[in-house]
Amino acid sequence: MAYSNNNSFLNSIPPVTRYILIINGVIWLICGLLKQTWLASIFALYSINTGGFYLYQLVTYMFTQVYFGHLFFNMFAVFMFGRSLEYYWGSKRFLLYYMVTGIGAGLIQLLVSYLTGAPSLTVGASGSVFGLLLAFGMLFPNIPLFIFFIPIPIKAKYMVIGYGLIELYLGFANRAGDNVAHFAHLGGMLFGIFMILYWRKKGIGNDNWFF
Repeated sequence: MAYSNNNSFLNSIPPVTRYILIINGVIWLICGLLKQTWLASIFALYSINTGGFYLYQLVTYMFTQVYFGHLFFNMFAVFMFGRSLEYYWGSKRFLLYYMVTGIGAGLIQLLVSYLTGAPSLTVGASGSVFGLLLAFGMLFPNIPLFIFFIPIPIKAKYMVIGYGLIELYLGFANRAGDNVAHFAHLGGMLFGIFMILYWRKKGIGNDNWFF
């Protein structure tokens, strides 16, 4: 896959990853920096039992970050993992994976909210980000990664397992004041596994499973 020879920072990032970063940044500027929260209220994913759910929200919610910290950590992960996956898969396959894991995360969040009867309002790219983390761990399992503030490298496959177990625990713990959509994170990982195993079955790519 050939990309621009321009040496600027943005043009050094493969196109789909670059536009994901730009779109999320622009929407954050409108919603967060300019305090135009009406846009976030339109783009957010409403649970079915609120009466505010529309199908398009399964796409728009994953590009909507309201707080800078939310934007920074999600886009940092997209930048770190998205580039490698897009170079490995190519832009079309990477875009398909990103969208499917994000939509899948939204569907799991809707299902959990419906089954528990707890209304929810979800924004953010975290579902797709966890899908990217899952894919990176499966395709590059032994690459060492660093977690913020922990100076010890951890192999990608162990980081994926660790994050998955933590999200599973936090999802069922349902602690008071916890407004993180943990099951959406797990949904992104789950749909990522489905896609990669399906591609393996079809002989697409040369994917490994924690080897």
